[in-house]
Order: sequence, then structure tokens, then C-alpha cells
Amino acid sequence: MQTLNWIDWVVLCVTLIAIVAYGTYQTRGSRNVQDYLKGGNTSKWWTIGLSVMATQASAITFLSTPGQAFNDGMGFVQFYFGLPIAMVVICMVFIPLYHRLKVYTAYEFLEKRFDLKTRTLTAILFLIQRGLAAGITIFAPAIILSVVLGWDLLTLNIVIGLLVIIYTVSGGTRAVNVTQKHQMIVIFIGMLVAFFLIVDKLPQDITFSKALDIAGASGKMEVLDFSFNLNNRYTFWSGIIGGTFLMLSYFGTDQSQVQRYLSGKSVKEMQLGLIFNGLLKIPMQFFILLVGVMVFVFYQFNEAPVNFNPTATEVVLNSQYAEAYKTLQKEQTSIFNDKQNIIESFINSDNPEAAKYIATANEANDDLRKEARDLIDKASESENIKIESNDKDYVFIHFILNNLPRGLIGLLLAVILSAAMSSTASELNALGSTTTIDLYKRNTSEKTEEEMVKASRWFTFGWGIIAIGVACVANLAENLIQLVNIIGSIFYGNVLGVFLLAFFFKFVKGNAVFIGAIITQFIVIALYFLNLNNVINLPFLWLNFVGCAIVIAISCIIQILIPNEKSIRN
Repeated sequence: MQTLNWIDWVVLCVTLIAIVAYGTYQTRGSRNVQDYLKGGNTSKWWTIGLSVMATQASAITFLSTPGQAFNDGMGFVQFYFGLPIAMVVICMVFIPLYHRLKVYTAYEFLEKRFDLKTRTLTAILFLIQRGLAAGITIFAPAIILSVVLGWDLLTLNIVIGLLVIIYTVSGGTRAVNVTQKHQMIVIFIGMLVAFFLIVDKLPQDITFSKALDIAGASGKMEVLDFSFNLNNRYTFWSGIIGGTFLMLSYFGTDQSQVQRYLSGKSVKEMQLGLIFNGLLKIPMQFFILLVGVMVFVFYQFNEAPVNFNPTATEVVLNSQYAEAYKTLQKEQTSIFNDKQNIIESFINSDNPEAAKYIATANEANDDLRKEARDLIDKASESENIKIESNDKDYVFIHFILNNLPRGLIGLLLAVILSAAMSSTASELNALGSTTTIDLYKRNTSEKTEEEMVKASRWFTFGWGIIAIGVACVANLAENLIQLVNIIGSIFYGNVLGVFLLAFFFKFVKGNAVFIGAIITQFIVIALYFLNLNNVINLPFLWLNFVGCAIVIAISCIIQILIPNEKSIRN
């Protein structure tokens, strides 16, 4: 494993410090709530669009997504198919309403439509899920960088968290927007450089077109899956239906996103910012997945480790399973050598049988990698330590550290940490705003502008400390990008259903919605754990649709049963 050169350290540190310093300097001295929580409503559409993208594109995106493509191919892009639909609905329904009511948070609207307890409940649900997610967006890059670079995990969690806290607490929403614009520029440049370097490192006779052919022969270029099989987590239908409801919930009701476009100069600027995001997001995710596929092709010509997590490999090689693991390593080397002849035959002929042989060889290699994971699990269990055997999140960072030139390693690490900072900053900003507006201000006596800004700063700082704490005690899941989406899916459908009831079901009132939302949340959590234990088959993406449908149904039934509630508050 390559260690960082001084050039990499310079590039990494200068990039991160410059972004933090610029954001802090440009947005210093916010004195009123309008400036601090809504950025003074000065954001242009391109700033909104990039800020919205940066909020969603955390470090997990740039660590996990290439690994997802390396293992499973391009199919994950279907997850985002509902995004353009959601953007149109939000532009037509949510934004005009939020702007007309001049709200600071999405949940203020729910008190105007229903009552205080419904507003408080949805705000608390947001705080729970986004507080957990903020910790994961810090933890995700920290755990991986600590393993591959040998850095202390606790120190990394604290450093990433404190860097974000500095400018988020100092400048509020405008600081987040200003820094995210520059972070996205760094991210785009870094990923483009990585892509062209990967293609350049392929053998001279392997053109980009041939690389795609090799990936296609291994099933990595299968983008669309129109099956209705619930065992397939990512299909066209789960993306269009479940994805639309998830994106509606996330961009329409999650304060970390709502706050990004509420800072716009006008309704038109807000709408253009979201449309910009809707048009660019799917191509961006497609490109990041394609980077992962190119990494897969690269390792068709360069032998890969049996497991990309170096700590996992070290543990198993120092255990009683060392000989069995070494045998797997030798078998993989043998498969790799045999595959070179198969690939040469494939690229020099139109023989369809050669493509089948490539697929067969890669399937055999996948089986070996699965056996390696099983041995790692056994070794970690026997040593009584927690080691992540699933190495999807380590694939891209392993490639970066072992194959990119000096200086560019620092740039790519800056990309990963910039993404972590940008997403976490939005989350802390939204957590602080929601706590201040929906809980503190609403349940205390009248406060001055200066007191509100001070309170928001302290709440943002507090949530930053909580996020660092969550990061320090978190554990890896099967895949980090899935973990974040799972947490969101457990809560988002319910909250979206409450908003849809507010928009379109005028006969439903506050008590019915409040009771329905509480019941629904318990049902959705139960469904998730039933699926986790294989009692039912309901992939997490469908929880967004199911949760939304259940809260609407239950609330309508309750309202019919208790029709004497006072008239709707407008």
C-alpha cells in the first residue's frame, strides 16, 4: 500500500483549508435570522443546483458507488430514475407554497395546515434520521481512510467534524452554499481526472470501446432491469416508483435540502436550481458508476487482491485460517492468468463463446472472493474483533492509492473529504435550523434576532458534536451508500405522506394525521426488520412508497371515524 507523499499532503491540506477559510471569510458576521438561516435569499439558480447536488453527493457517493459498480455493474443508476419526476412535482407544488408562506423550515407549514404537535412530530422524525445520517457521512470516509492510510479513526472523525463545524457555525446557510459550490468544482475535476487516468492505464490496444465490451461480457453494463422480481433491489420499477417517493420526501420535506433552495432569490431561481439538479444528477451518477466499471476493467489486466480491505486481509493472515486464505489467493492468481488468454481471444475476434468464458472466469473469481469474505468473518469471530469483510467501499480508494501519480492522490482524497464536508455541513445547518425554529422558538417566549442567531449557532455546534459522537460509535453496513438510503427510507415515506395529506386531502385534520403518523412509523420499522430477518420480501426502497400509502390510508380512516374535529387551520 502506497503512503502519502509530501506533494499529496500539500494538495490535500491546501484544498481543504482554502475551502473552509473562503467559506468562513465570505459569510462572516450574519446578524439576523434571514441571513443566517436563509442566506439572505441571495442565491442564484446555479448555486442552488450545485448546493443541492453537494448535499446529496456525500463522500459515501464517491467511495461506495464505484465499488457498487465494480461488484454489480451499472444497474444502481436506476435508483435515481424517479429524481426528474420528483423535481417537477416539487417545483410545481412545494416551492410556490413554501415561498408564499415565507417559511424557514418545511415543518412550519404543517402547523399552519394541521397543528403544533404534527409539526413537532415531523421535525423530530427529521432530527432523528438526519442526525444519524450526519454521523454516517463523517464516519464513512473516516473508517475507510483510517484503514487504507493507517490513520487513527477517532482523530479522523474529530478532524472532519470540526472542519465542518467551523464554517457552518460561523456563516450559516450562506457559508454552506458558498463552500459547496467550490467543493463540487473540486469533486467534478477530481472524478474526471480519475476516469481519464484509469482509461489511460489500460493496455495500449484496449480502447475505451473495447473496455466497454469487456465490461459488457461480464454483465457490468446492464443498466435497465424491467423485471418485477422483488429479489432484485434495483430495477426500473423500484427506481420509478420507490425512487420517486424517496426523492419527493428527500427534496421536498428534508430540511437539509429544503434549506438549500429556500435561500434562492425568487421562486424562479429555486425552480431552476432544482431542475438543474434533476437534469445533471442522473448523468453524474452514471459517470461515477462508469468510473467503477473502468476500475473493474483495469483489474482484468492487473491482479487485484482477494479482498480490498487491507485490515481484513491482515487479520485473516494472522489467524488459524491463514493457509486456507493463501490457497484462495493462489487460485485467484491462476484464474487471473487464464483469463488473460480468454480476454485476448475476445478482443481479437468476434467469437461469442469468448464472452461466455470471460463471464465464467469472473463468476469463479466472485466465488473465491465470497469464500475469502467467509474466512475473514470466521477469523474476526475467532479473534473477537469486528472487521468488515465486504470490501465494496474499499475498491476505489485502493485503486487511487496504488495506481495514481503523486499529487493526484492528494486531489482525490480532497474530493472524498470535500464531499464528506459538504454533505455534513448541509445536515448540521438543517439540524440547527430545525431545532431553532421548530422546537426552540416555537416553545419559548419571544426572542430577538440576535438571540435566535446565537441559539442557531449553538444548536448547530451541538448537532456537530452529536454527529462526531455517532461517527465514533458507528459500524459498517453491507454498503455505506445503502445504509444512508435505508435510514432515509425508514422515515421518509411517512413524512412525505403527512405532507401529501396536507396538500391534497383537505378533509383530514391534525389529530388523525398525528395518530396515523405515529402508527405508520412503528409499522414501517417493523416491516424493515421483518425484511431484514427474511420473514417478508420488501426491499428498503419500497418502504418509501409503502410508508406514504399507509399514513395516508390510516389518517383518512381515523378522520372518518372521528369527524367532529375542529375545522382546518389555514
